[in-house]
Amino acid sequence: MKYFKAGSSATVKVTELAIYPIKSTRQISVDEAQIVATGFAHDRAWVLADDNGRFITQRHYPELVNVLAMPKANGILLESAGLPDLWVEQPDLKNNSCVVTVWKDECDALDAGDEAAHWFSQYLKVSCRLYYQPANAVRSVDPRYAEVGDRTGFADGFPFLLTTQGSLSDLNSRLEWPVSMKRFRPNIVVDCMEAFAEDRWKKIKIGDVVLRVVKPCSRCVMITVDTESGIKTGKDPLATLAKYRLTEGGVIFGQNLIHDNQGLIRVGDEVTILE
Repeated sequence: MKYFKAGSSATVKVTELAIYPIKSTRQISVDEAQIVATGFAHDRAWVLADDNGRFITQRHYPELVNVLAMPKANGILLESAGLPDLWVEQPDLKNNSCVVTVWKDECDALDAGDEAAHWFSQYLKVSCRLYYQPANAVRSVDPRYAEVGDRTGFADGFPFLLTTQGSLSDLNSRLEWPVSMKRFRPNIVVDCMEAFAEDRWKKIKIGDVVLRVVKPCSRCVMITVDTESGIKTGKDPLATLAKYRLTEGGVIFGQNLIHDNQGLIRVGDEVTILE
């Protein structure tokens, strides 16, 4: 077995890149992605919230995985079976600004309007509204893991999630029914075939971008949602992961990253393990 560590001669490459323009909606695979202050451009720049301003996710509404949100230059196109497509203009600062709660964070946001609110309320059968994070909004990363100036969008807590093919293969070897990497909603997938080698990484470089590996990603019931049907499929893969990946921080799979600089990452880029 090859051990992938700093200075290793083994080649690791990016095999997949993905964004999730509205938090908890369907994955969009891309060949390249521009890194901006908060992570990948368009990634989790929008969020749904209930009438109390608290964020809504697949944890309670797994059917969100069947909403396709396609980002364009000045807005986002919504598509889902049973509803007409809807174009939503990116709100500007003239719109009523408000605050949306994501976990314990109070996040500045802009309301995307009544038409988008009606579309999602029809789809989820619950009153909700769509919000956008303006460029001047600052949501800081948890200072236990961050450096001054580190920011993120409406992700759970960090700009990026990285997973590896080797770790998924290891998990699937323990499951009766293998699962897709889409279950874990990563931004970056690499072809390192040593299972959980990423646990030892501290800093990596992809293209010209340096990323700090700051925290294992603790997993929840969202990974039990089938990404094609939007239906929870039982206790796996969470239950199986819990048998051998349970830590004080929870059941872990993947690593959260923070970028040191902005730049472009492409599928096929080599991954250099710096530390």
